[in-house]
Amino acid sequence: MCGIVGFTHRSRPVSPGRIEAATQSLHHRGPDQWGVHVAPDVSLGAVRLRIIDLAGGEQPIYSADRDTVIVFNGEIYNYRELRAELAALGHQFHTHSDTEVVLQGFLAWDTAVFSRLRGMFGVALYTSSRQRLILARDRMGIKPLYLCRHQGELYFGSELKAILAHPEIPRRISRPGLNAFLQCNYVPQPFTLIEGIEKLAPGHLLEWQNGREHTEPYWQLRFNPDPTLTLETAKDQLNTLLTDSVREHLIADVPLGIWASGGVDSTTILHYAAEVASGRLKTFSVSFAGRSFDESPWFREVAQKYATDHHEFDCNPSEDLADAVNQFAYFSDEPSADAGALPVWYLSRMTRQHVTVALSGEGADELFGGYYTYLADDYARQLRPFPGKSLALSLANALLPVSDEKISFEYKVKRFLKGSLEDPLSAHLFWNGTFTATERQALLADGRFAPLHAPPPYSDFMELDQHWYLPDDILYKCDRMSMAHSLEVRPPFLDHRIVEFAARLPRSLKINGSQLKYLLRQLMRGKIPDSVLDRKKEGFDIPAHDWFRTVLRPLVEDTLRPANPLFRPGVIDRILDDHFNRRANYGYHIWGLLTLALWIKRWNVDTNS
Repeated sequence: MCGIVGFTHRSRPVSPGRIEAATQSLHHRGPDQWGVHVAPDVSLGAVRLRIIDLAGGEQPIYSADRDTVIVFNGEIYNYRELRAELAALGHQFHTHSDTEVVLQGFLAWDTAVFSRLRGMFGVALYTSSRQRLILARDRMGIKPLYLCRHQGELYFGSELKAILAHPEIPRRISRPGLNAFLQCNYVPQPFTLIEGIEKLAPGHLLEWQNGREHTEPYWQLRFNPDPTLTLETAKDQLNTLLTDSVREHLIADVPLGIWASGGVDSTTILHYAAEVASGRLKTFSVSFAGRSFDESPWFREVAQKYATDHHEFDCNPSEDLADAVNQFAYFSDEPSADAGALPVWYLSRMTRQHVTVALSGEGADELFGGYYTYLADDYARQLRPFPGKSLALSLANALLPVSDEKISFEYKVKRFLKGSLEDPLSAHLFWNGTFTATERQALLADGRFAPLHAPPPYSDFMELDQHWYLPDDILYKCDRMSMAHSLEVRPPFLDHRIVEFAARLPRSLKINGSQLKYLLRQLMRGKIPDSVLDRKKEGFDIPAHDWFRTVLRPLVEDTLRPANPLFRPGVIDRILDDHFNRRANYGYHIWGLLTLALWIKRWNVDTNS
């Protein structure tokens, strides 16, 4: 696991110090080694976290004639079979790393190599004789890659801070990015919160040659449900796919473990890891002792069943809580309004004390239908034709007292009714987000907002979530929080063979009546504890409503009370006062506003655009 950075400089000479400084901004992603390549028109840099081939594989890596160079972030799980295929073609290797396999594959197959890779990656390859730079990102967007075009030059990096290391890059707030953040709780690609900086889309490559560029997909997911696919056939196929994927994801030359939440997804990964791994597995969990947010009964039962070497961290308020939130402003790159980032931060910090790699269950909800929002979409579709929704919401606000419990009945009822007032797309985004269109218009000082339009085509909100929510919220959060602690996290569910398999499933094998992740639950029945299979969907979260009234209130007051040119005077004050006085639960609104304000201050972002 690593971080990469680079930029073109055809129009002016630059000193090696420029690429060195940009590379060092990513030190946390790869503290074991760093290196740079400086050519007349392009500079590249990489930092490395040693996972495969600890003694070799230092980056950048060059072709035998030194005409082509690679910097690489990620892991390729089928690199051994690709290496054997390339060796049969006459290619010679000087390391045992997966990075060199990608380089030699590029020399053999050019950009067709990317469709042969199984894994996660952000990569840059440069051929001097052709003045040709290739950038590519893995199919599902597990690893990030940012782009910026400025004054005829191209800048890129694994994180925004690697681009912001260049003083000539303006730091103006992006209006589309801000609107998306307030609507979704995250910033979907291609947007970012910085004007002029964008994300390379998952499954895409960019070719830059002598100042000209074009972008194209090297992989496109096709959603073609097969109505003839039976439950038993699907179970057999998924069982094989998970066995193969987890086995490959366990490949490492360093200690590794499993993130265990006690839910279906992480327990599934642990089950298959226990089947194929040698030796005792390590598991890692976070708890909230004494709260409704606590999942310790389930993950302790799972750890006991598989006799793991188990470690857990209690996330109740500690002396470094406010400091951890402040550090988000640096390590998050962009603010994450997903409050689940905080337990992932602590989980990553604890895990890194014991291992360098962790397997996780990310992706199963989006692939197999695991969110209650999919049921809410169906219920709201039936409710919309009927009048009285606004009255029902008013009655709920008046009659249901504010609760600090995790996903309480009060929270779900009010949230559903408020979303049902929106159009279907806005409602779906709202149920994972915070601010409605009316709230956004009232919040922004100039009233300028524009709702997102879905990326066509999509026929189901699960498709939409795979396009936006998965890479730009779930995987983004996991990457930044884990790499802040130099930890590599691998999601076996996102092997592209499993993703393509899930795209062929009829909806009835994903959501059956009101049962979410039907196929996965049926497959795992008898394999993992019934208590795990039958518990309700929870998800990572924090007691945000309570913490902002207590331990984090000073940070909130100091950060959000001062005037901000982005927002109308008095609106945030009313949000805070209503929350502190328990007239409403605005914990998630406050979390988003707090992380946004801290990020703007940390990176000195111009908000007057």
